[in-house]
Amino acid sequence: MSGETEQPVLDARLVPVALTVWGVTAAGIVFGSTVSWILASVSAAFCACLFVVVRRRGYAAWVLVVLVACVFGTAFSVLTAWRMSEAEVHPLTRAAESGGWVSVQVTPIEDPRVMASSMGPARVYFHASVRSVTVGKQRFDAGGSVTIRAPSDLWPKTLPGQVLTVRGKVSVPRRSDLTLAVVTTEGGPIAVGDTPWYQRWAGAVRSRFAAVCAAALPADQAGLLPGLVVGDTSALSPVVKDNFTAAGLSHLTAVSGANISILLGAVLLLVRAASFDPRIGAALAVVTLVAFVIVARPSPSVLRAAVMGTIGLLSLVTGRRKQALPALGCAVIVLVTVMPELAVDWGFVLSTTATGALVILAPVWVDGLRRCGWPRWLAEATAVSCAAFVVTAPVVAAMAGTLSVVAIVANLLVAPVVGVLTVLGALVALLALISAPAATLAAHTVRPPMWWLLSVSERAAAVPGANLTVPSGILGAVFVIGVLLVAVVLVWNRISRWVIGTIVLGVALALAFQHLFAGGRIAPGWGFVMCDVGQGDGLVLSTGDGRVVVIDVGPDPTSMDRCLKMLGVNDIALVVISHFHADHIGGLEAVLAGRSVSAVGVGPMLLPESGFRVVESAASSKGVPLIGLRSGSEFTLGSVRLSVLGPTLAVPRDRDDAAESANDQSLVLMAYTSAGRILLTGDAEVAGEASILRAGIDVRADILKLPHHGSRTTSEAFLEAVRPRLTLVSVGVGNTFGHPNPAVLGELESLGGAVARTDRDGTLAVYGNGDGSMSVVSVPRGNIFG
Repeated sequence: MSGETEQPVLDARLVPVALTVWGVTAAGIVFGSTVSWILASVSAAFCACLFVVVRRRGYAAWVLVVLVACVFGTAFSVLTAWRMSEAEVHPLTRAAESGGWVSVQVTPIEDPRVMASSMGPARVYFHASVRSVTVGKQRFDAGGSVTIRAPSDLWPKTLPGQVLTVRGKVSVPRRSDLTLAVVTTEGGPIAVGDTPWYQRWAGAVRSRFAAVCAAALPADQAGLLPGLVVGDTSALSPVVKDNFTAAGLSHLTAVSGANISILLGAVLLLVRAASFDPRIGAALAVVTLVAFVIVARPSPSVLRAAVMGTIGLLSLVTGRRKQALPALGCAVIVLVTVMPELAVDWGFVLSTTATGALVILAPVWVDGLRRCGWPRWLAEATAVSCAAFVVTAPVVAAMAGTLSVVAIVANLLVAPVVGVLTVLGALVALLALISAPAATLAAHTVRPPMWWLLSVSERAAAVPGANLTVPSGILGAVFVIGVLLVAVVLVWNRISRWVIGTIVLGVALALAFQHLFAGGRIAPGWGFVMCDVGQGDGLVLSTGDGRVVVIDVGPDPTSMDRCLKMLGVNDIALVVISHFHADHIGGLEAVLAGRSVSAVGVGPMLLPESGFRVVESAASSKGVPLIGLRSGSEFTLGSVRLSVLGPTLAVPRDRDDAAESANDQSLVLMAYTSAGRILLTGDAEVAGEASILRAGIDVRADILKLPHHGSRTTSEAFLEAVRPRLTLVSVGVGNTFGHPNPAVLGELESLGGAVARTDRDGTLAVYGNGDGSMSVVSVPRGNIFG
C-alpha cells in the first residue's frame, strides 16, 4: 500500500521539469537571448540555494524535484540563449531588417498552401529549412527556417524534401517562433532539385487519394476526408472550415494524436485477431507510424502528434495512466529540445494539454460516471470530450478570442464516426495506390458517416451564439477558466444540476423549434440577394420569370452553390464575372453544375491569366458560351434591365501594370429592378470610380454594392455621387484586410443611408414593396440548410 501511495509523486516528478523546460524555452524565443541569459542566472542561483537544502537531512521530496527543475531550467536557458544569439546574427535576420533581396537554397518541410487574396492573385506559402543564403555576392552555409511566399499561378508543384533555390525580398516575420525571415518572390523557384523517393511515394498517396475523393464524393466531403485522414486541407471548403471552427471540431481537420492512436489501435487489433506474435504487432505498428508521418508530412506539428498519439494509445491500451504521465513529461522535454519552436506553437499547447487530459482527467471522470450508473461507452465518450474541452478551452480563448459553447455536444455526436472515418479513409488512401476503381468503390462507404459529420458541424454552427467572442490573450484564458470553474461548481450540486439540465433542455427545444418552423430560408418575392460567401462576392438578381442573373460566384466551390439551392435557383439567364480574382470565381464550376445557364459574361481585361483560364475551363466543360460585356452596352432579362457602366479605363498594355489594375477593370453594372436602382461595382477602386465619374455617367442608386468589400480604396466623391439609401457589404468574418474600412463606413453614415454586412448579418435579401420603398431580410450565418 505504501508503494501505491508514493507512486503518483514519483510519476509526477517529470511534469514540473517539463513545464520549466517549456517555459524557459518559450520565454527565450519570445523575448530574445538577453532574457534567456537572465533566466539562466536566476535558475543557477536557485540551484545553488536548493543544493544546500538538499544536503541537509530531512529534506522533502518536492525540494529535490524543484532542484532538478532548476538544473534543467539553467541548461535550457543557456541552450536557448545560444540558439537565439545564432538567430540574431544570421545573415537572413540581418537582411530582413533592411528589407533586402537574397537567394536562398531551401528544403520545404510541408506542401505549399494556397492563400486567396482579395487584393490580387492568390499566393502559396510554406515553411522550409535553409541550406544556404546568398546576400549580394556573399554566400553563407547556414541553417534555420524561413517562410516562402510566391504567386500561386507561377509556382510549380513542389514536394517536401526537394532542394529549391528561390530569389526574393526578405522581411521580418510577424511571430517570434525561430523563423528567421519571410522570403517573398514574384516568380517560381530558380532551380528545383530531385525529390527523395519516400516523398515521391507520399505525394502519390496524397494526390491519388484526393483524386479518388473528388471522383466518388460530393464537393464538401471530398475536401474534408483528406483533411481528416492525412491533414490535407488544400480542397477544404471555407464554409466547412467555418462550421467546424464554430462547432469546436476544427481539431479534426488537422493531424492530431487521435489520428495516430486510431490507426495504431486498428493495427494492434488486427494483429491480435490474427494471433500474431506481439513483436510482429509492434513492428507493424512502427511501420504504420513511420508511413503515416511521411504521408502527412514530417512537419513539427505532425511529429508532435505522433509522439502524443503514441503516448495516448499506450495509456488506453495498457490501462497504466501513471506510466503515461512521466512519458508525457519526457516527450515534452525531447520535443522542445529537438524542435524548440514548438515551445511557442499553439498547436503544441493544445496537443499537450489534450493528451494530459486524456491521461489524467478522463479515466477519473469515467470512473465517476460509471459509479453513477452510466454505461461504459457513454461514460468514456463523455469523459474524453469534457476533459479535452475543459483543458483546451482557455488555450483557444487566449489564441483566437473565441469559446465554443456547443463543442462538447458536437464532439460527442461525431465521436462514433471519427474512428470509422479515419480507418476507412486510410484504407481508401492505400487502395488508391493499388487500384483507383477499387478505391473509388471503397470511398462510397464513407458517405453516410461523412454526411453525419458535416450535418452535425452545420447544425452546431447554426446555433445562435455557438461561438462566443471573448477577450484574447491572458485575459481571455482567465475569463474562460473562471466560467469553467463556476460551471463545475454548479454541476457538482444535485439541485443546480437539475435546474441547469432543465434550462438547457428548454433552450435546445426552443432552438430546434425555431430552426424547423421559423424559416432559415428566404421567402419568395425578393429582388436582390447578397449571398454570404465569406471574403468574396456572390450576388443574385431575380428576373421575375423564374430565372436569375448571378454576379460573381464567391471564393469556394460550396458557399454560392448552397445559397442558390436555398433560393431554389435552377435556371440562370446570365452569370457575370466582374473580374478574375479568386474570391469572385472560385464557385463557378459548382454554380454551373446541374443548372441551365445561358451564358457567362466577362469584361474586357482577361487578367490575371490564371483566373481567366479557370473561368474559361469551367464554362467550356459545361458547354456554356462566354460573352464579352463592354461599357455602354445595355440589355433586358425578364423584368431586369442591366446597363454596363464600366470599366471606362483603357486596359494597360504592360502585362504587370494590367495585373495590378485588375480591380479597376471590374465590370460595373446598374440594375433596374423592382427593388430600385442597384449599382453593382465589383472591386472597383479610386481610379476606376474616378474614370466613371469623369465620363459623366449617372451613378445615383437606391442600393449600392460597396466596392471591394469596403476597402479604403473607395473615394468620398464616388459615395456622394451614388448617395444610396441602402449599402450592402459582402465581407468575410474576421478577415485580415480590415474590411470594411471604418472611414468608408463613417462616410456612408454621414450620407444617411443604412448599411448591412454579410459578416454580421449573413445572407441579405432585398424586397421591393411596390411603393418605392424596400425592405431587407437577413439569414444569419449557418442558418442556410439548403
